[in-house]
Amino acid sequence: MKSQEVFLRFIDHLKETIKLSDLDVDFVLKKLEIKKLKRKEYLIQPGDVSRYMRFIVSGCMRSFYLDENSQEHTLQFGIENWWINDLHSYLSRQPSRMYVQSIEKTVLVQIHRDNLESLYLEVPEIARFFRLKIQSAYVALQERTIENLSTNSYERYSNFRTQFRDIEQRLPQYVIASYLGMRPEFLSALKKKHVLDFS
Repeated sequence: MKSQEVFLRFIDHLKETIKLSDLDVDFVLKKLEIKKLKRKEYLIQPGDVSRYMRFIVSGCMRSFYLDENSQEHTLQFGIENWWINDLHSYLSRQPSRMYVQSIEKTVLVQIHRDNLESLYLEVPEIARFFRLKIQSAYVALQERTIENLSTNSYERYSNFRTQFRDIEQRLPQYVIASYLGMRPEFLSALKKKHVLDFS
């Protein structure tokens, strides 16, 4: 995929939410970088400070952390036209406690914090865009937290399949299991037990 096509996809994504003049687009394009990842390559690891906002142009990624027993817990995943980051590290400027890793070969558009801050002044609509995105991310996090506390494993997997039907086939089962808060063996047994429901 050529750089021009990568950047145009990003601009099209912005225009789904905000209005940008040709001059605005020129300002934005000057601040963008392209980042390419191989399959299973790490973008962020514990101890790194996230200094970029990152948009997935192609590929599939996830963020996860390891608990004291080295058990993986997937917090987020993302595919084309989604954003992925350690938002806590980005906003607090503190070292990350998590991993952000590609599941597939991935192409990202990223904007460094300093460049984004200048864009907020040059193109005020960009500030509006990111305010809406961060609000949306907070709502999604709260909804997921409540679901994890109030539903059983069957309901969580059933809701996952409904919400992410087009993505499920791209994710390894252990990633889905860790996202749902269960072990892969348990998810496998759950799918077998309810095979007719999930067919």
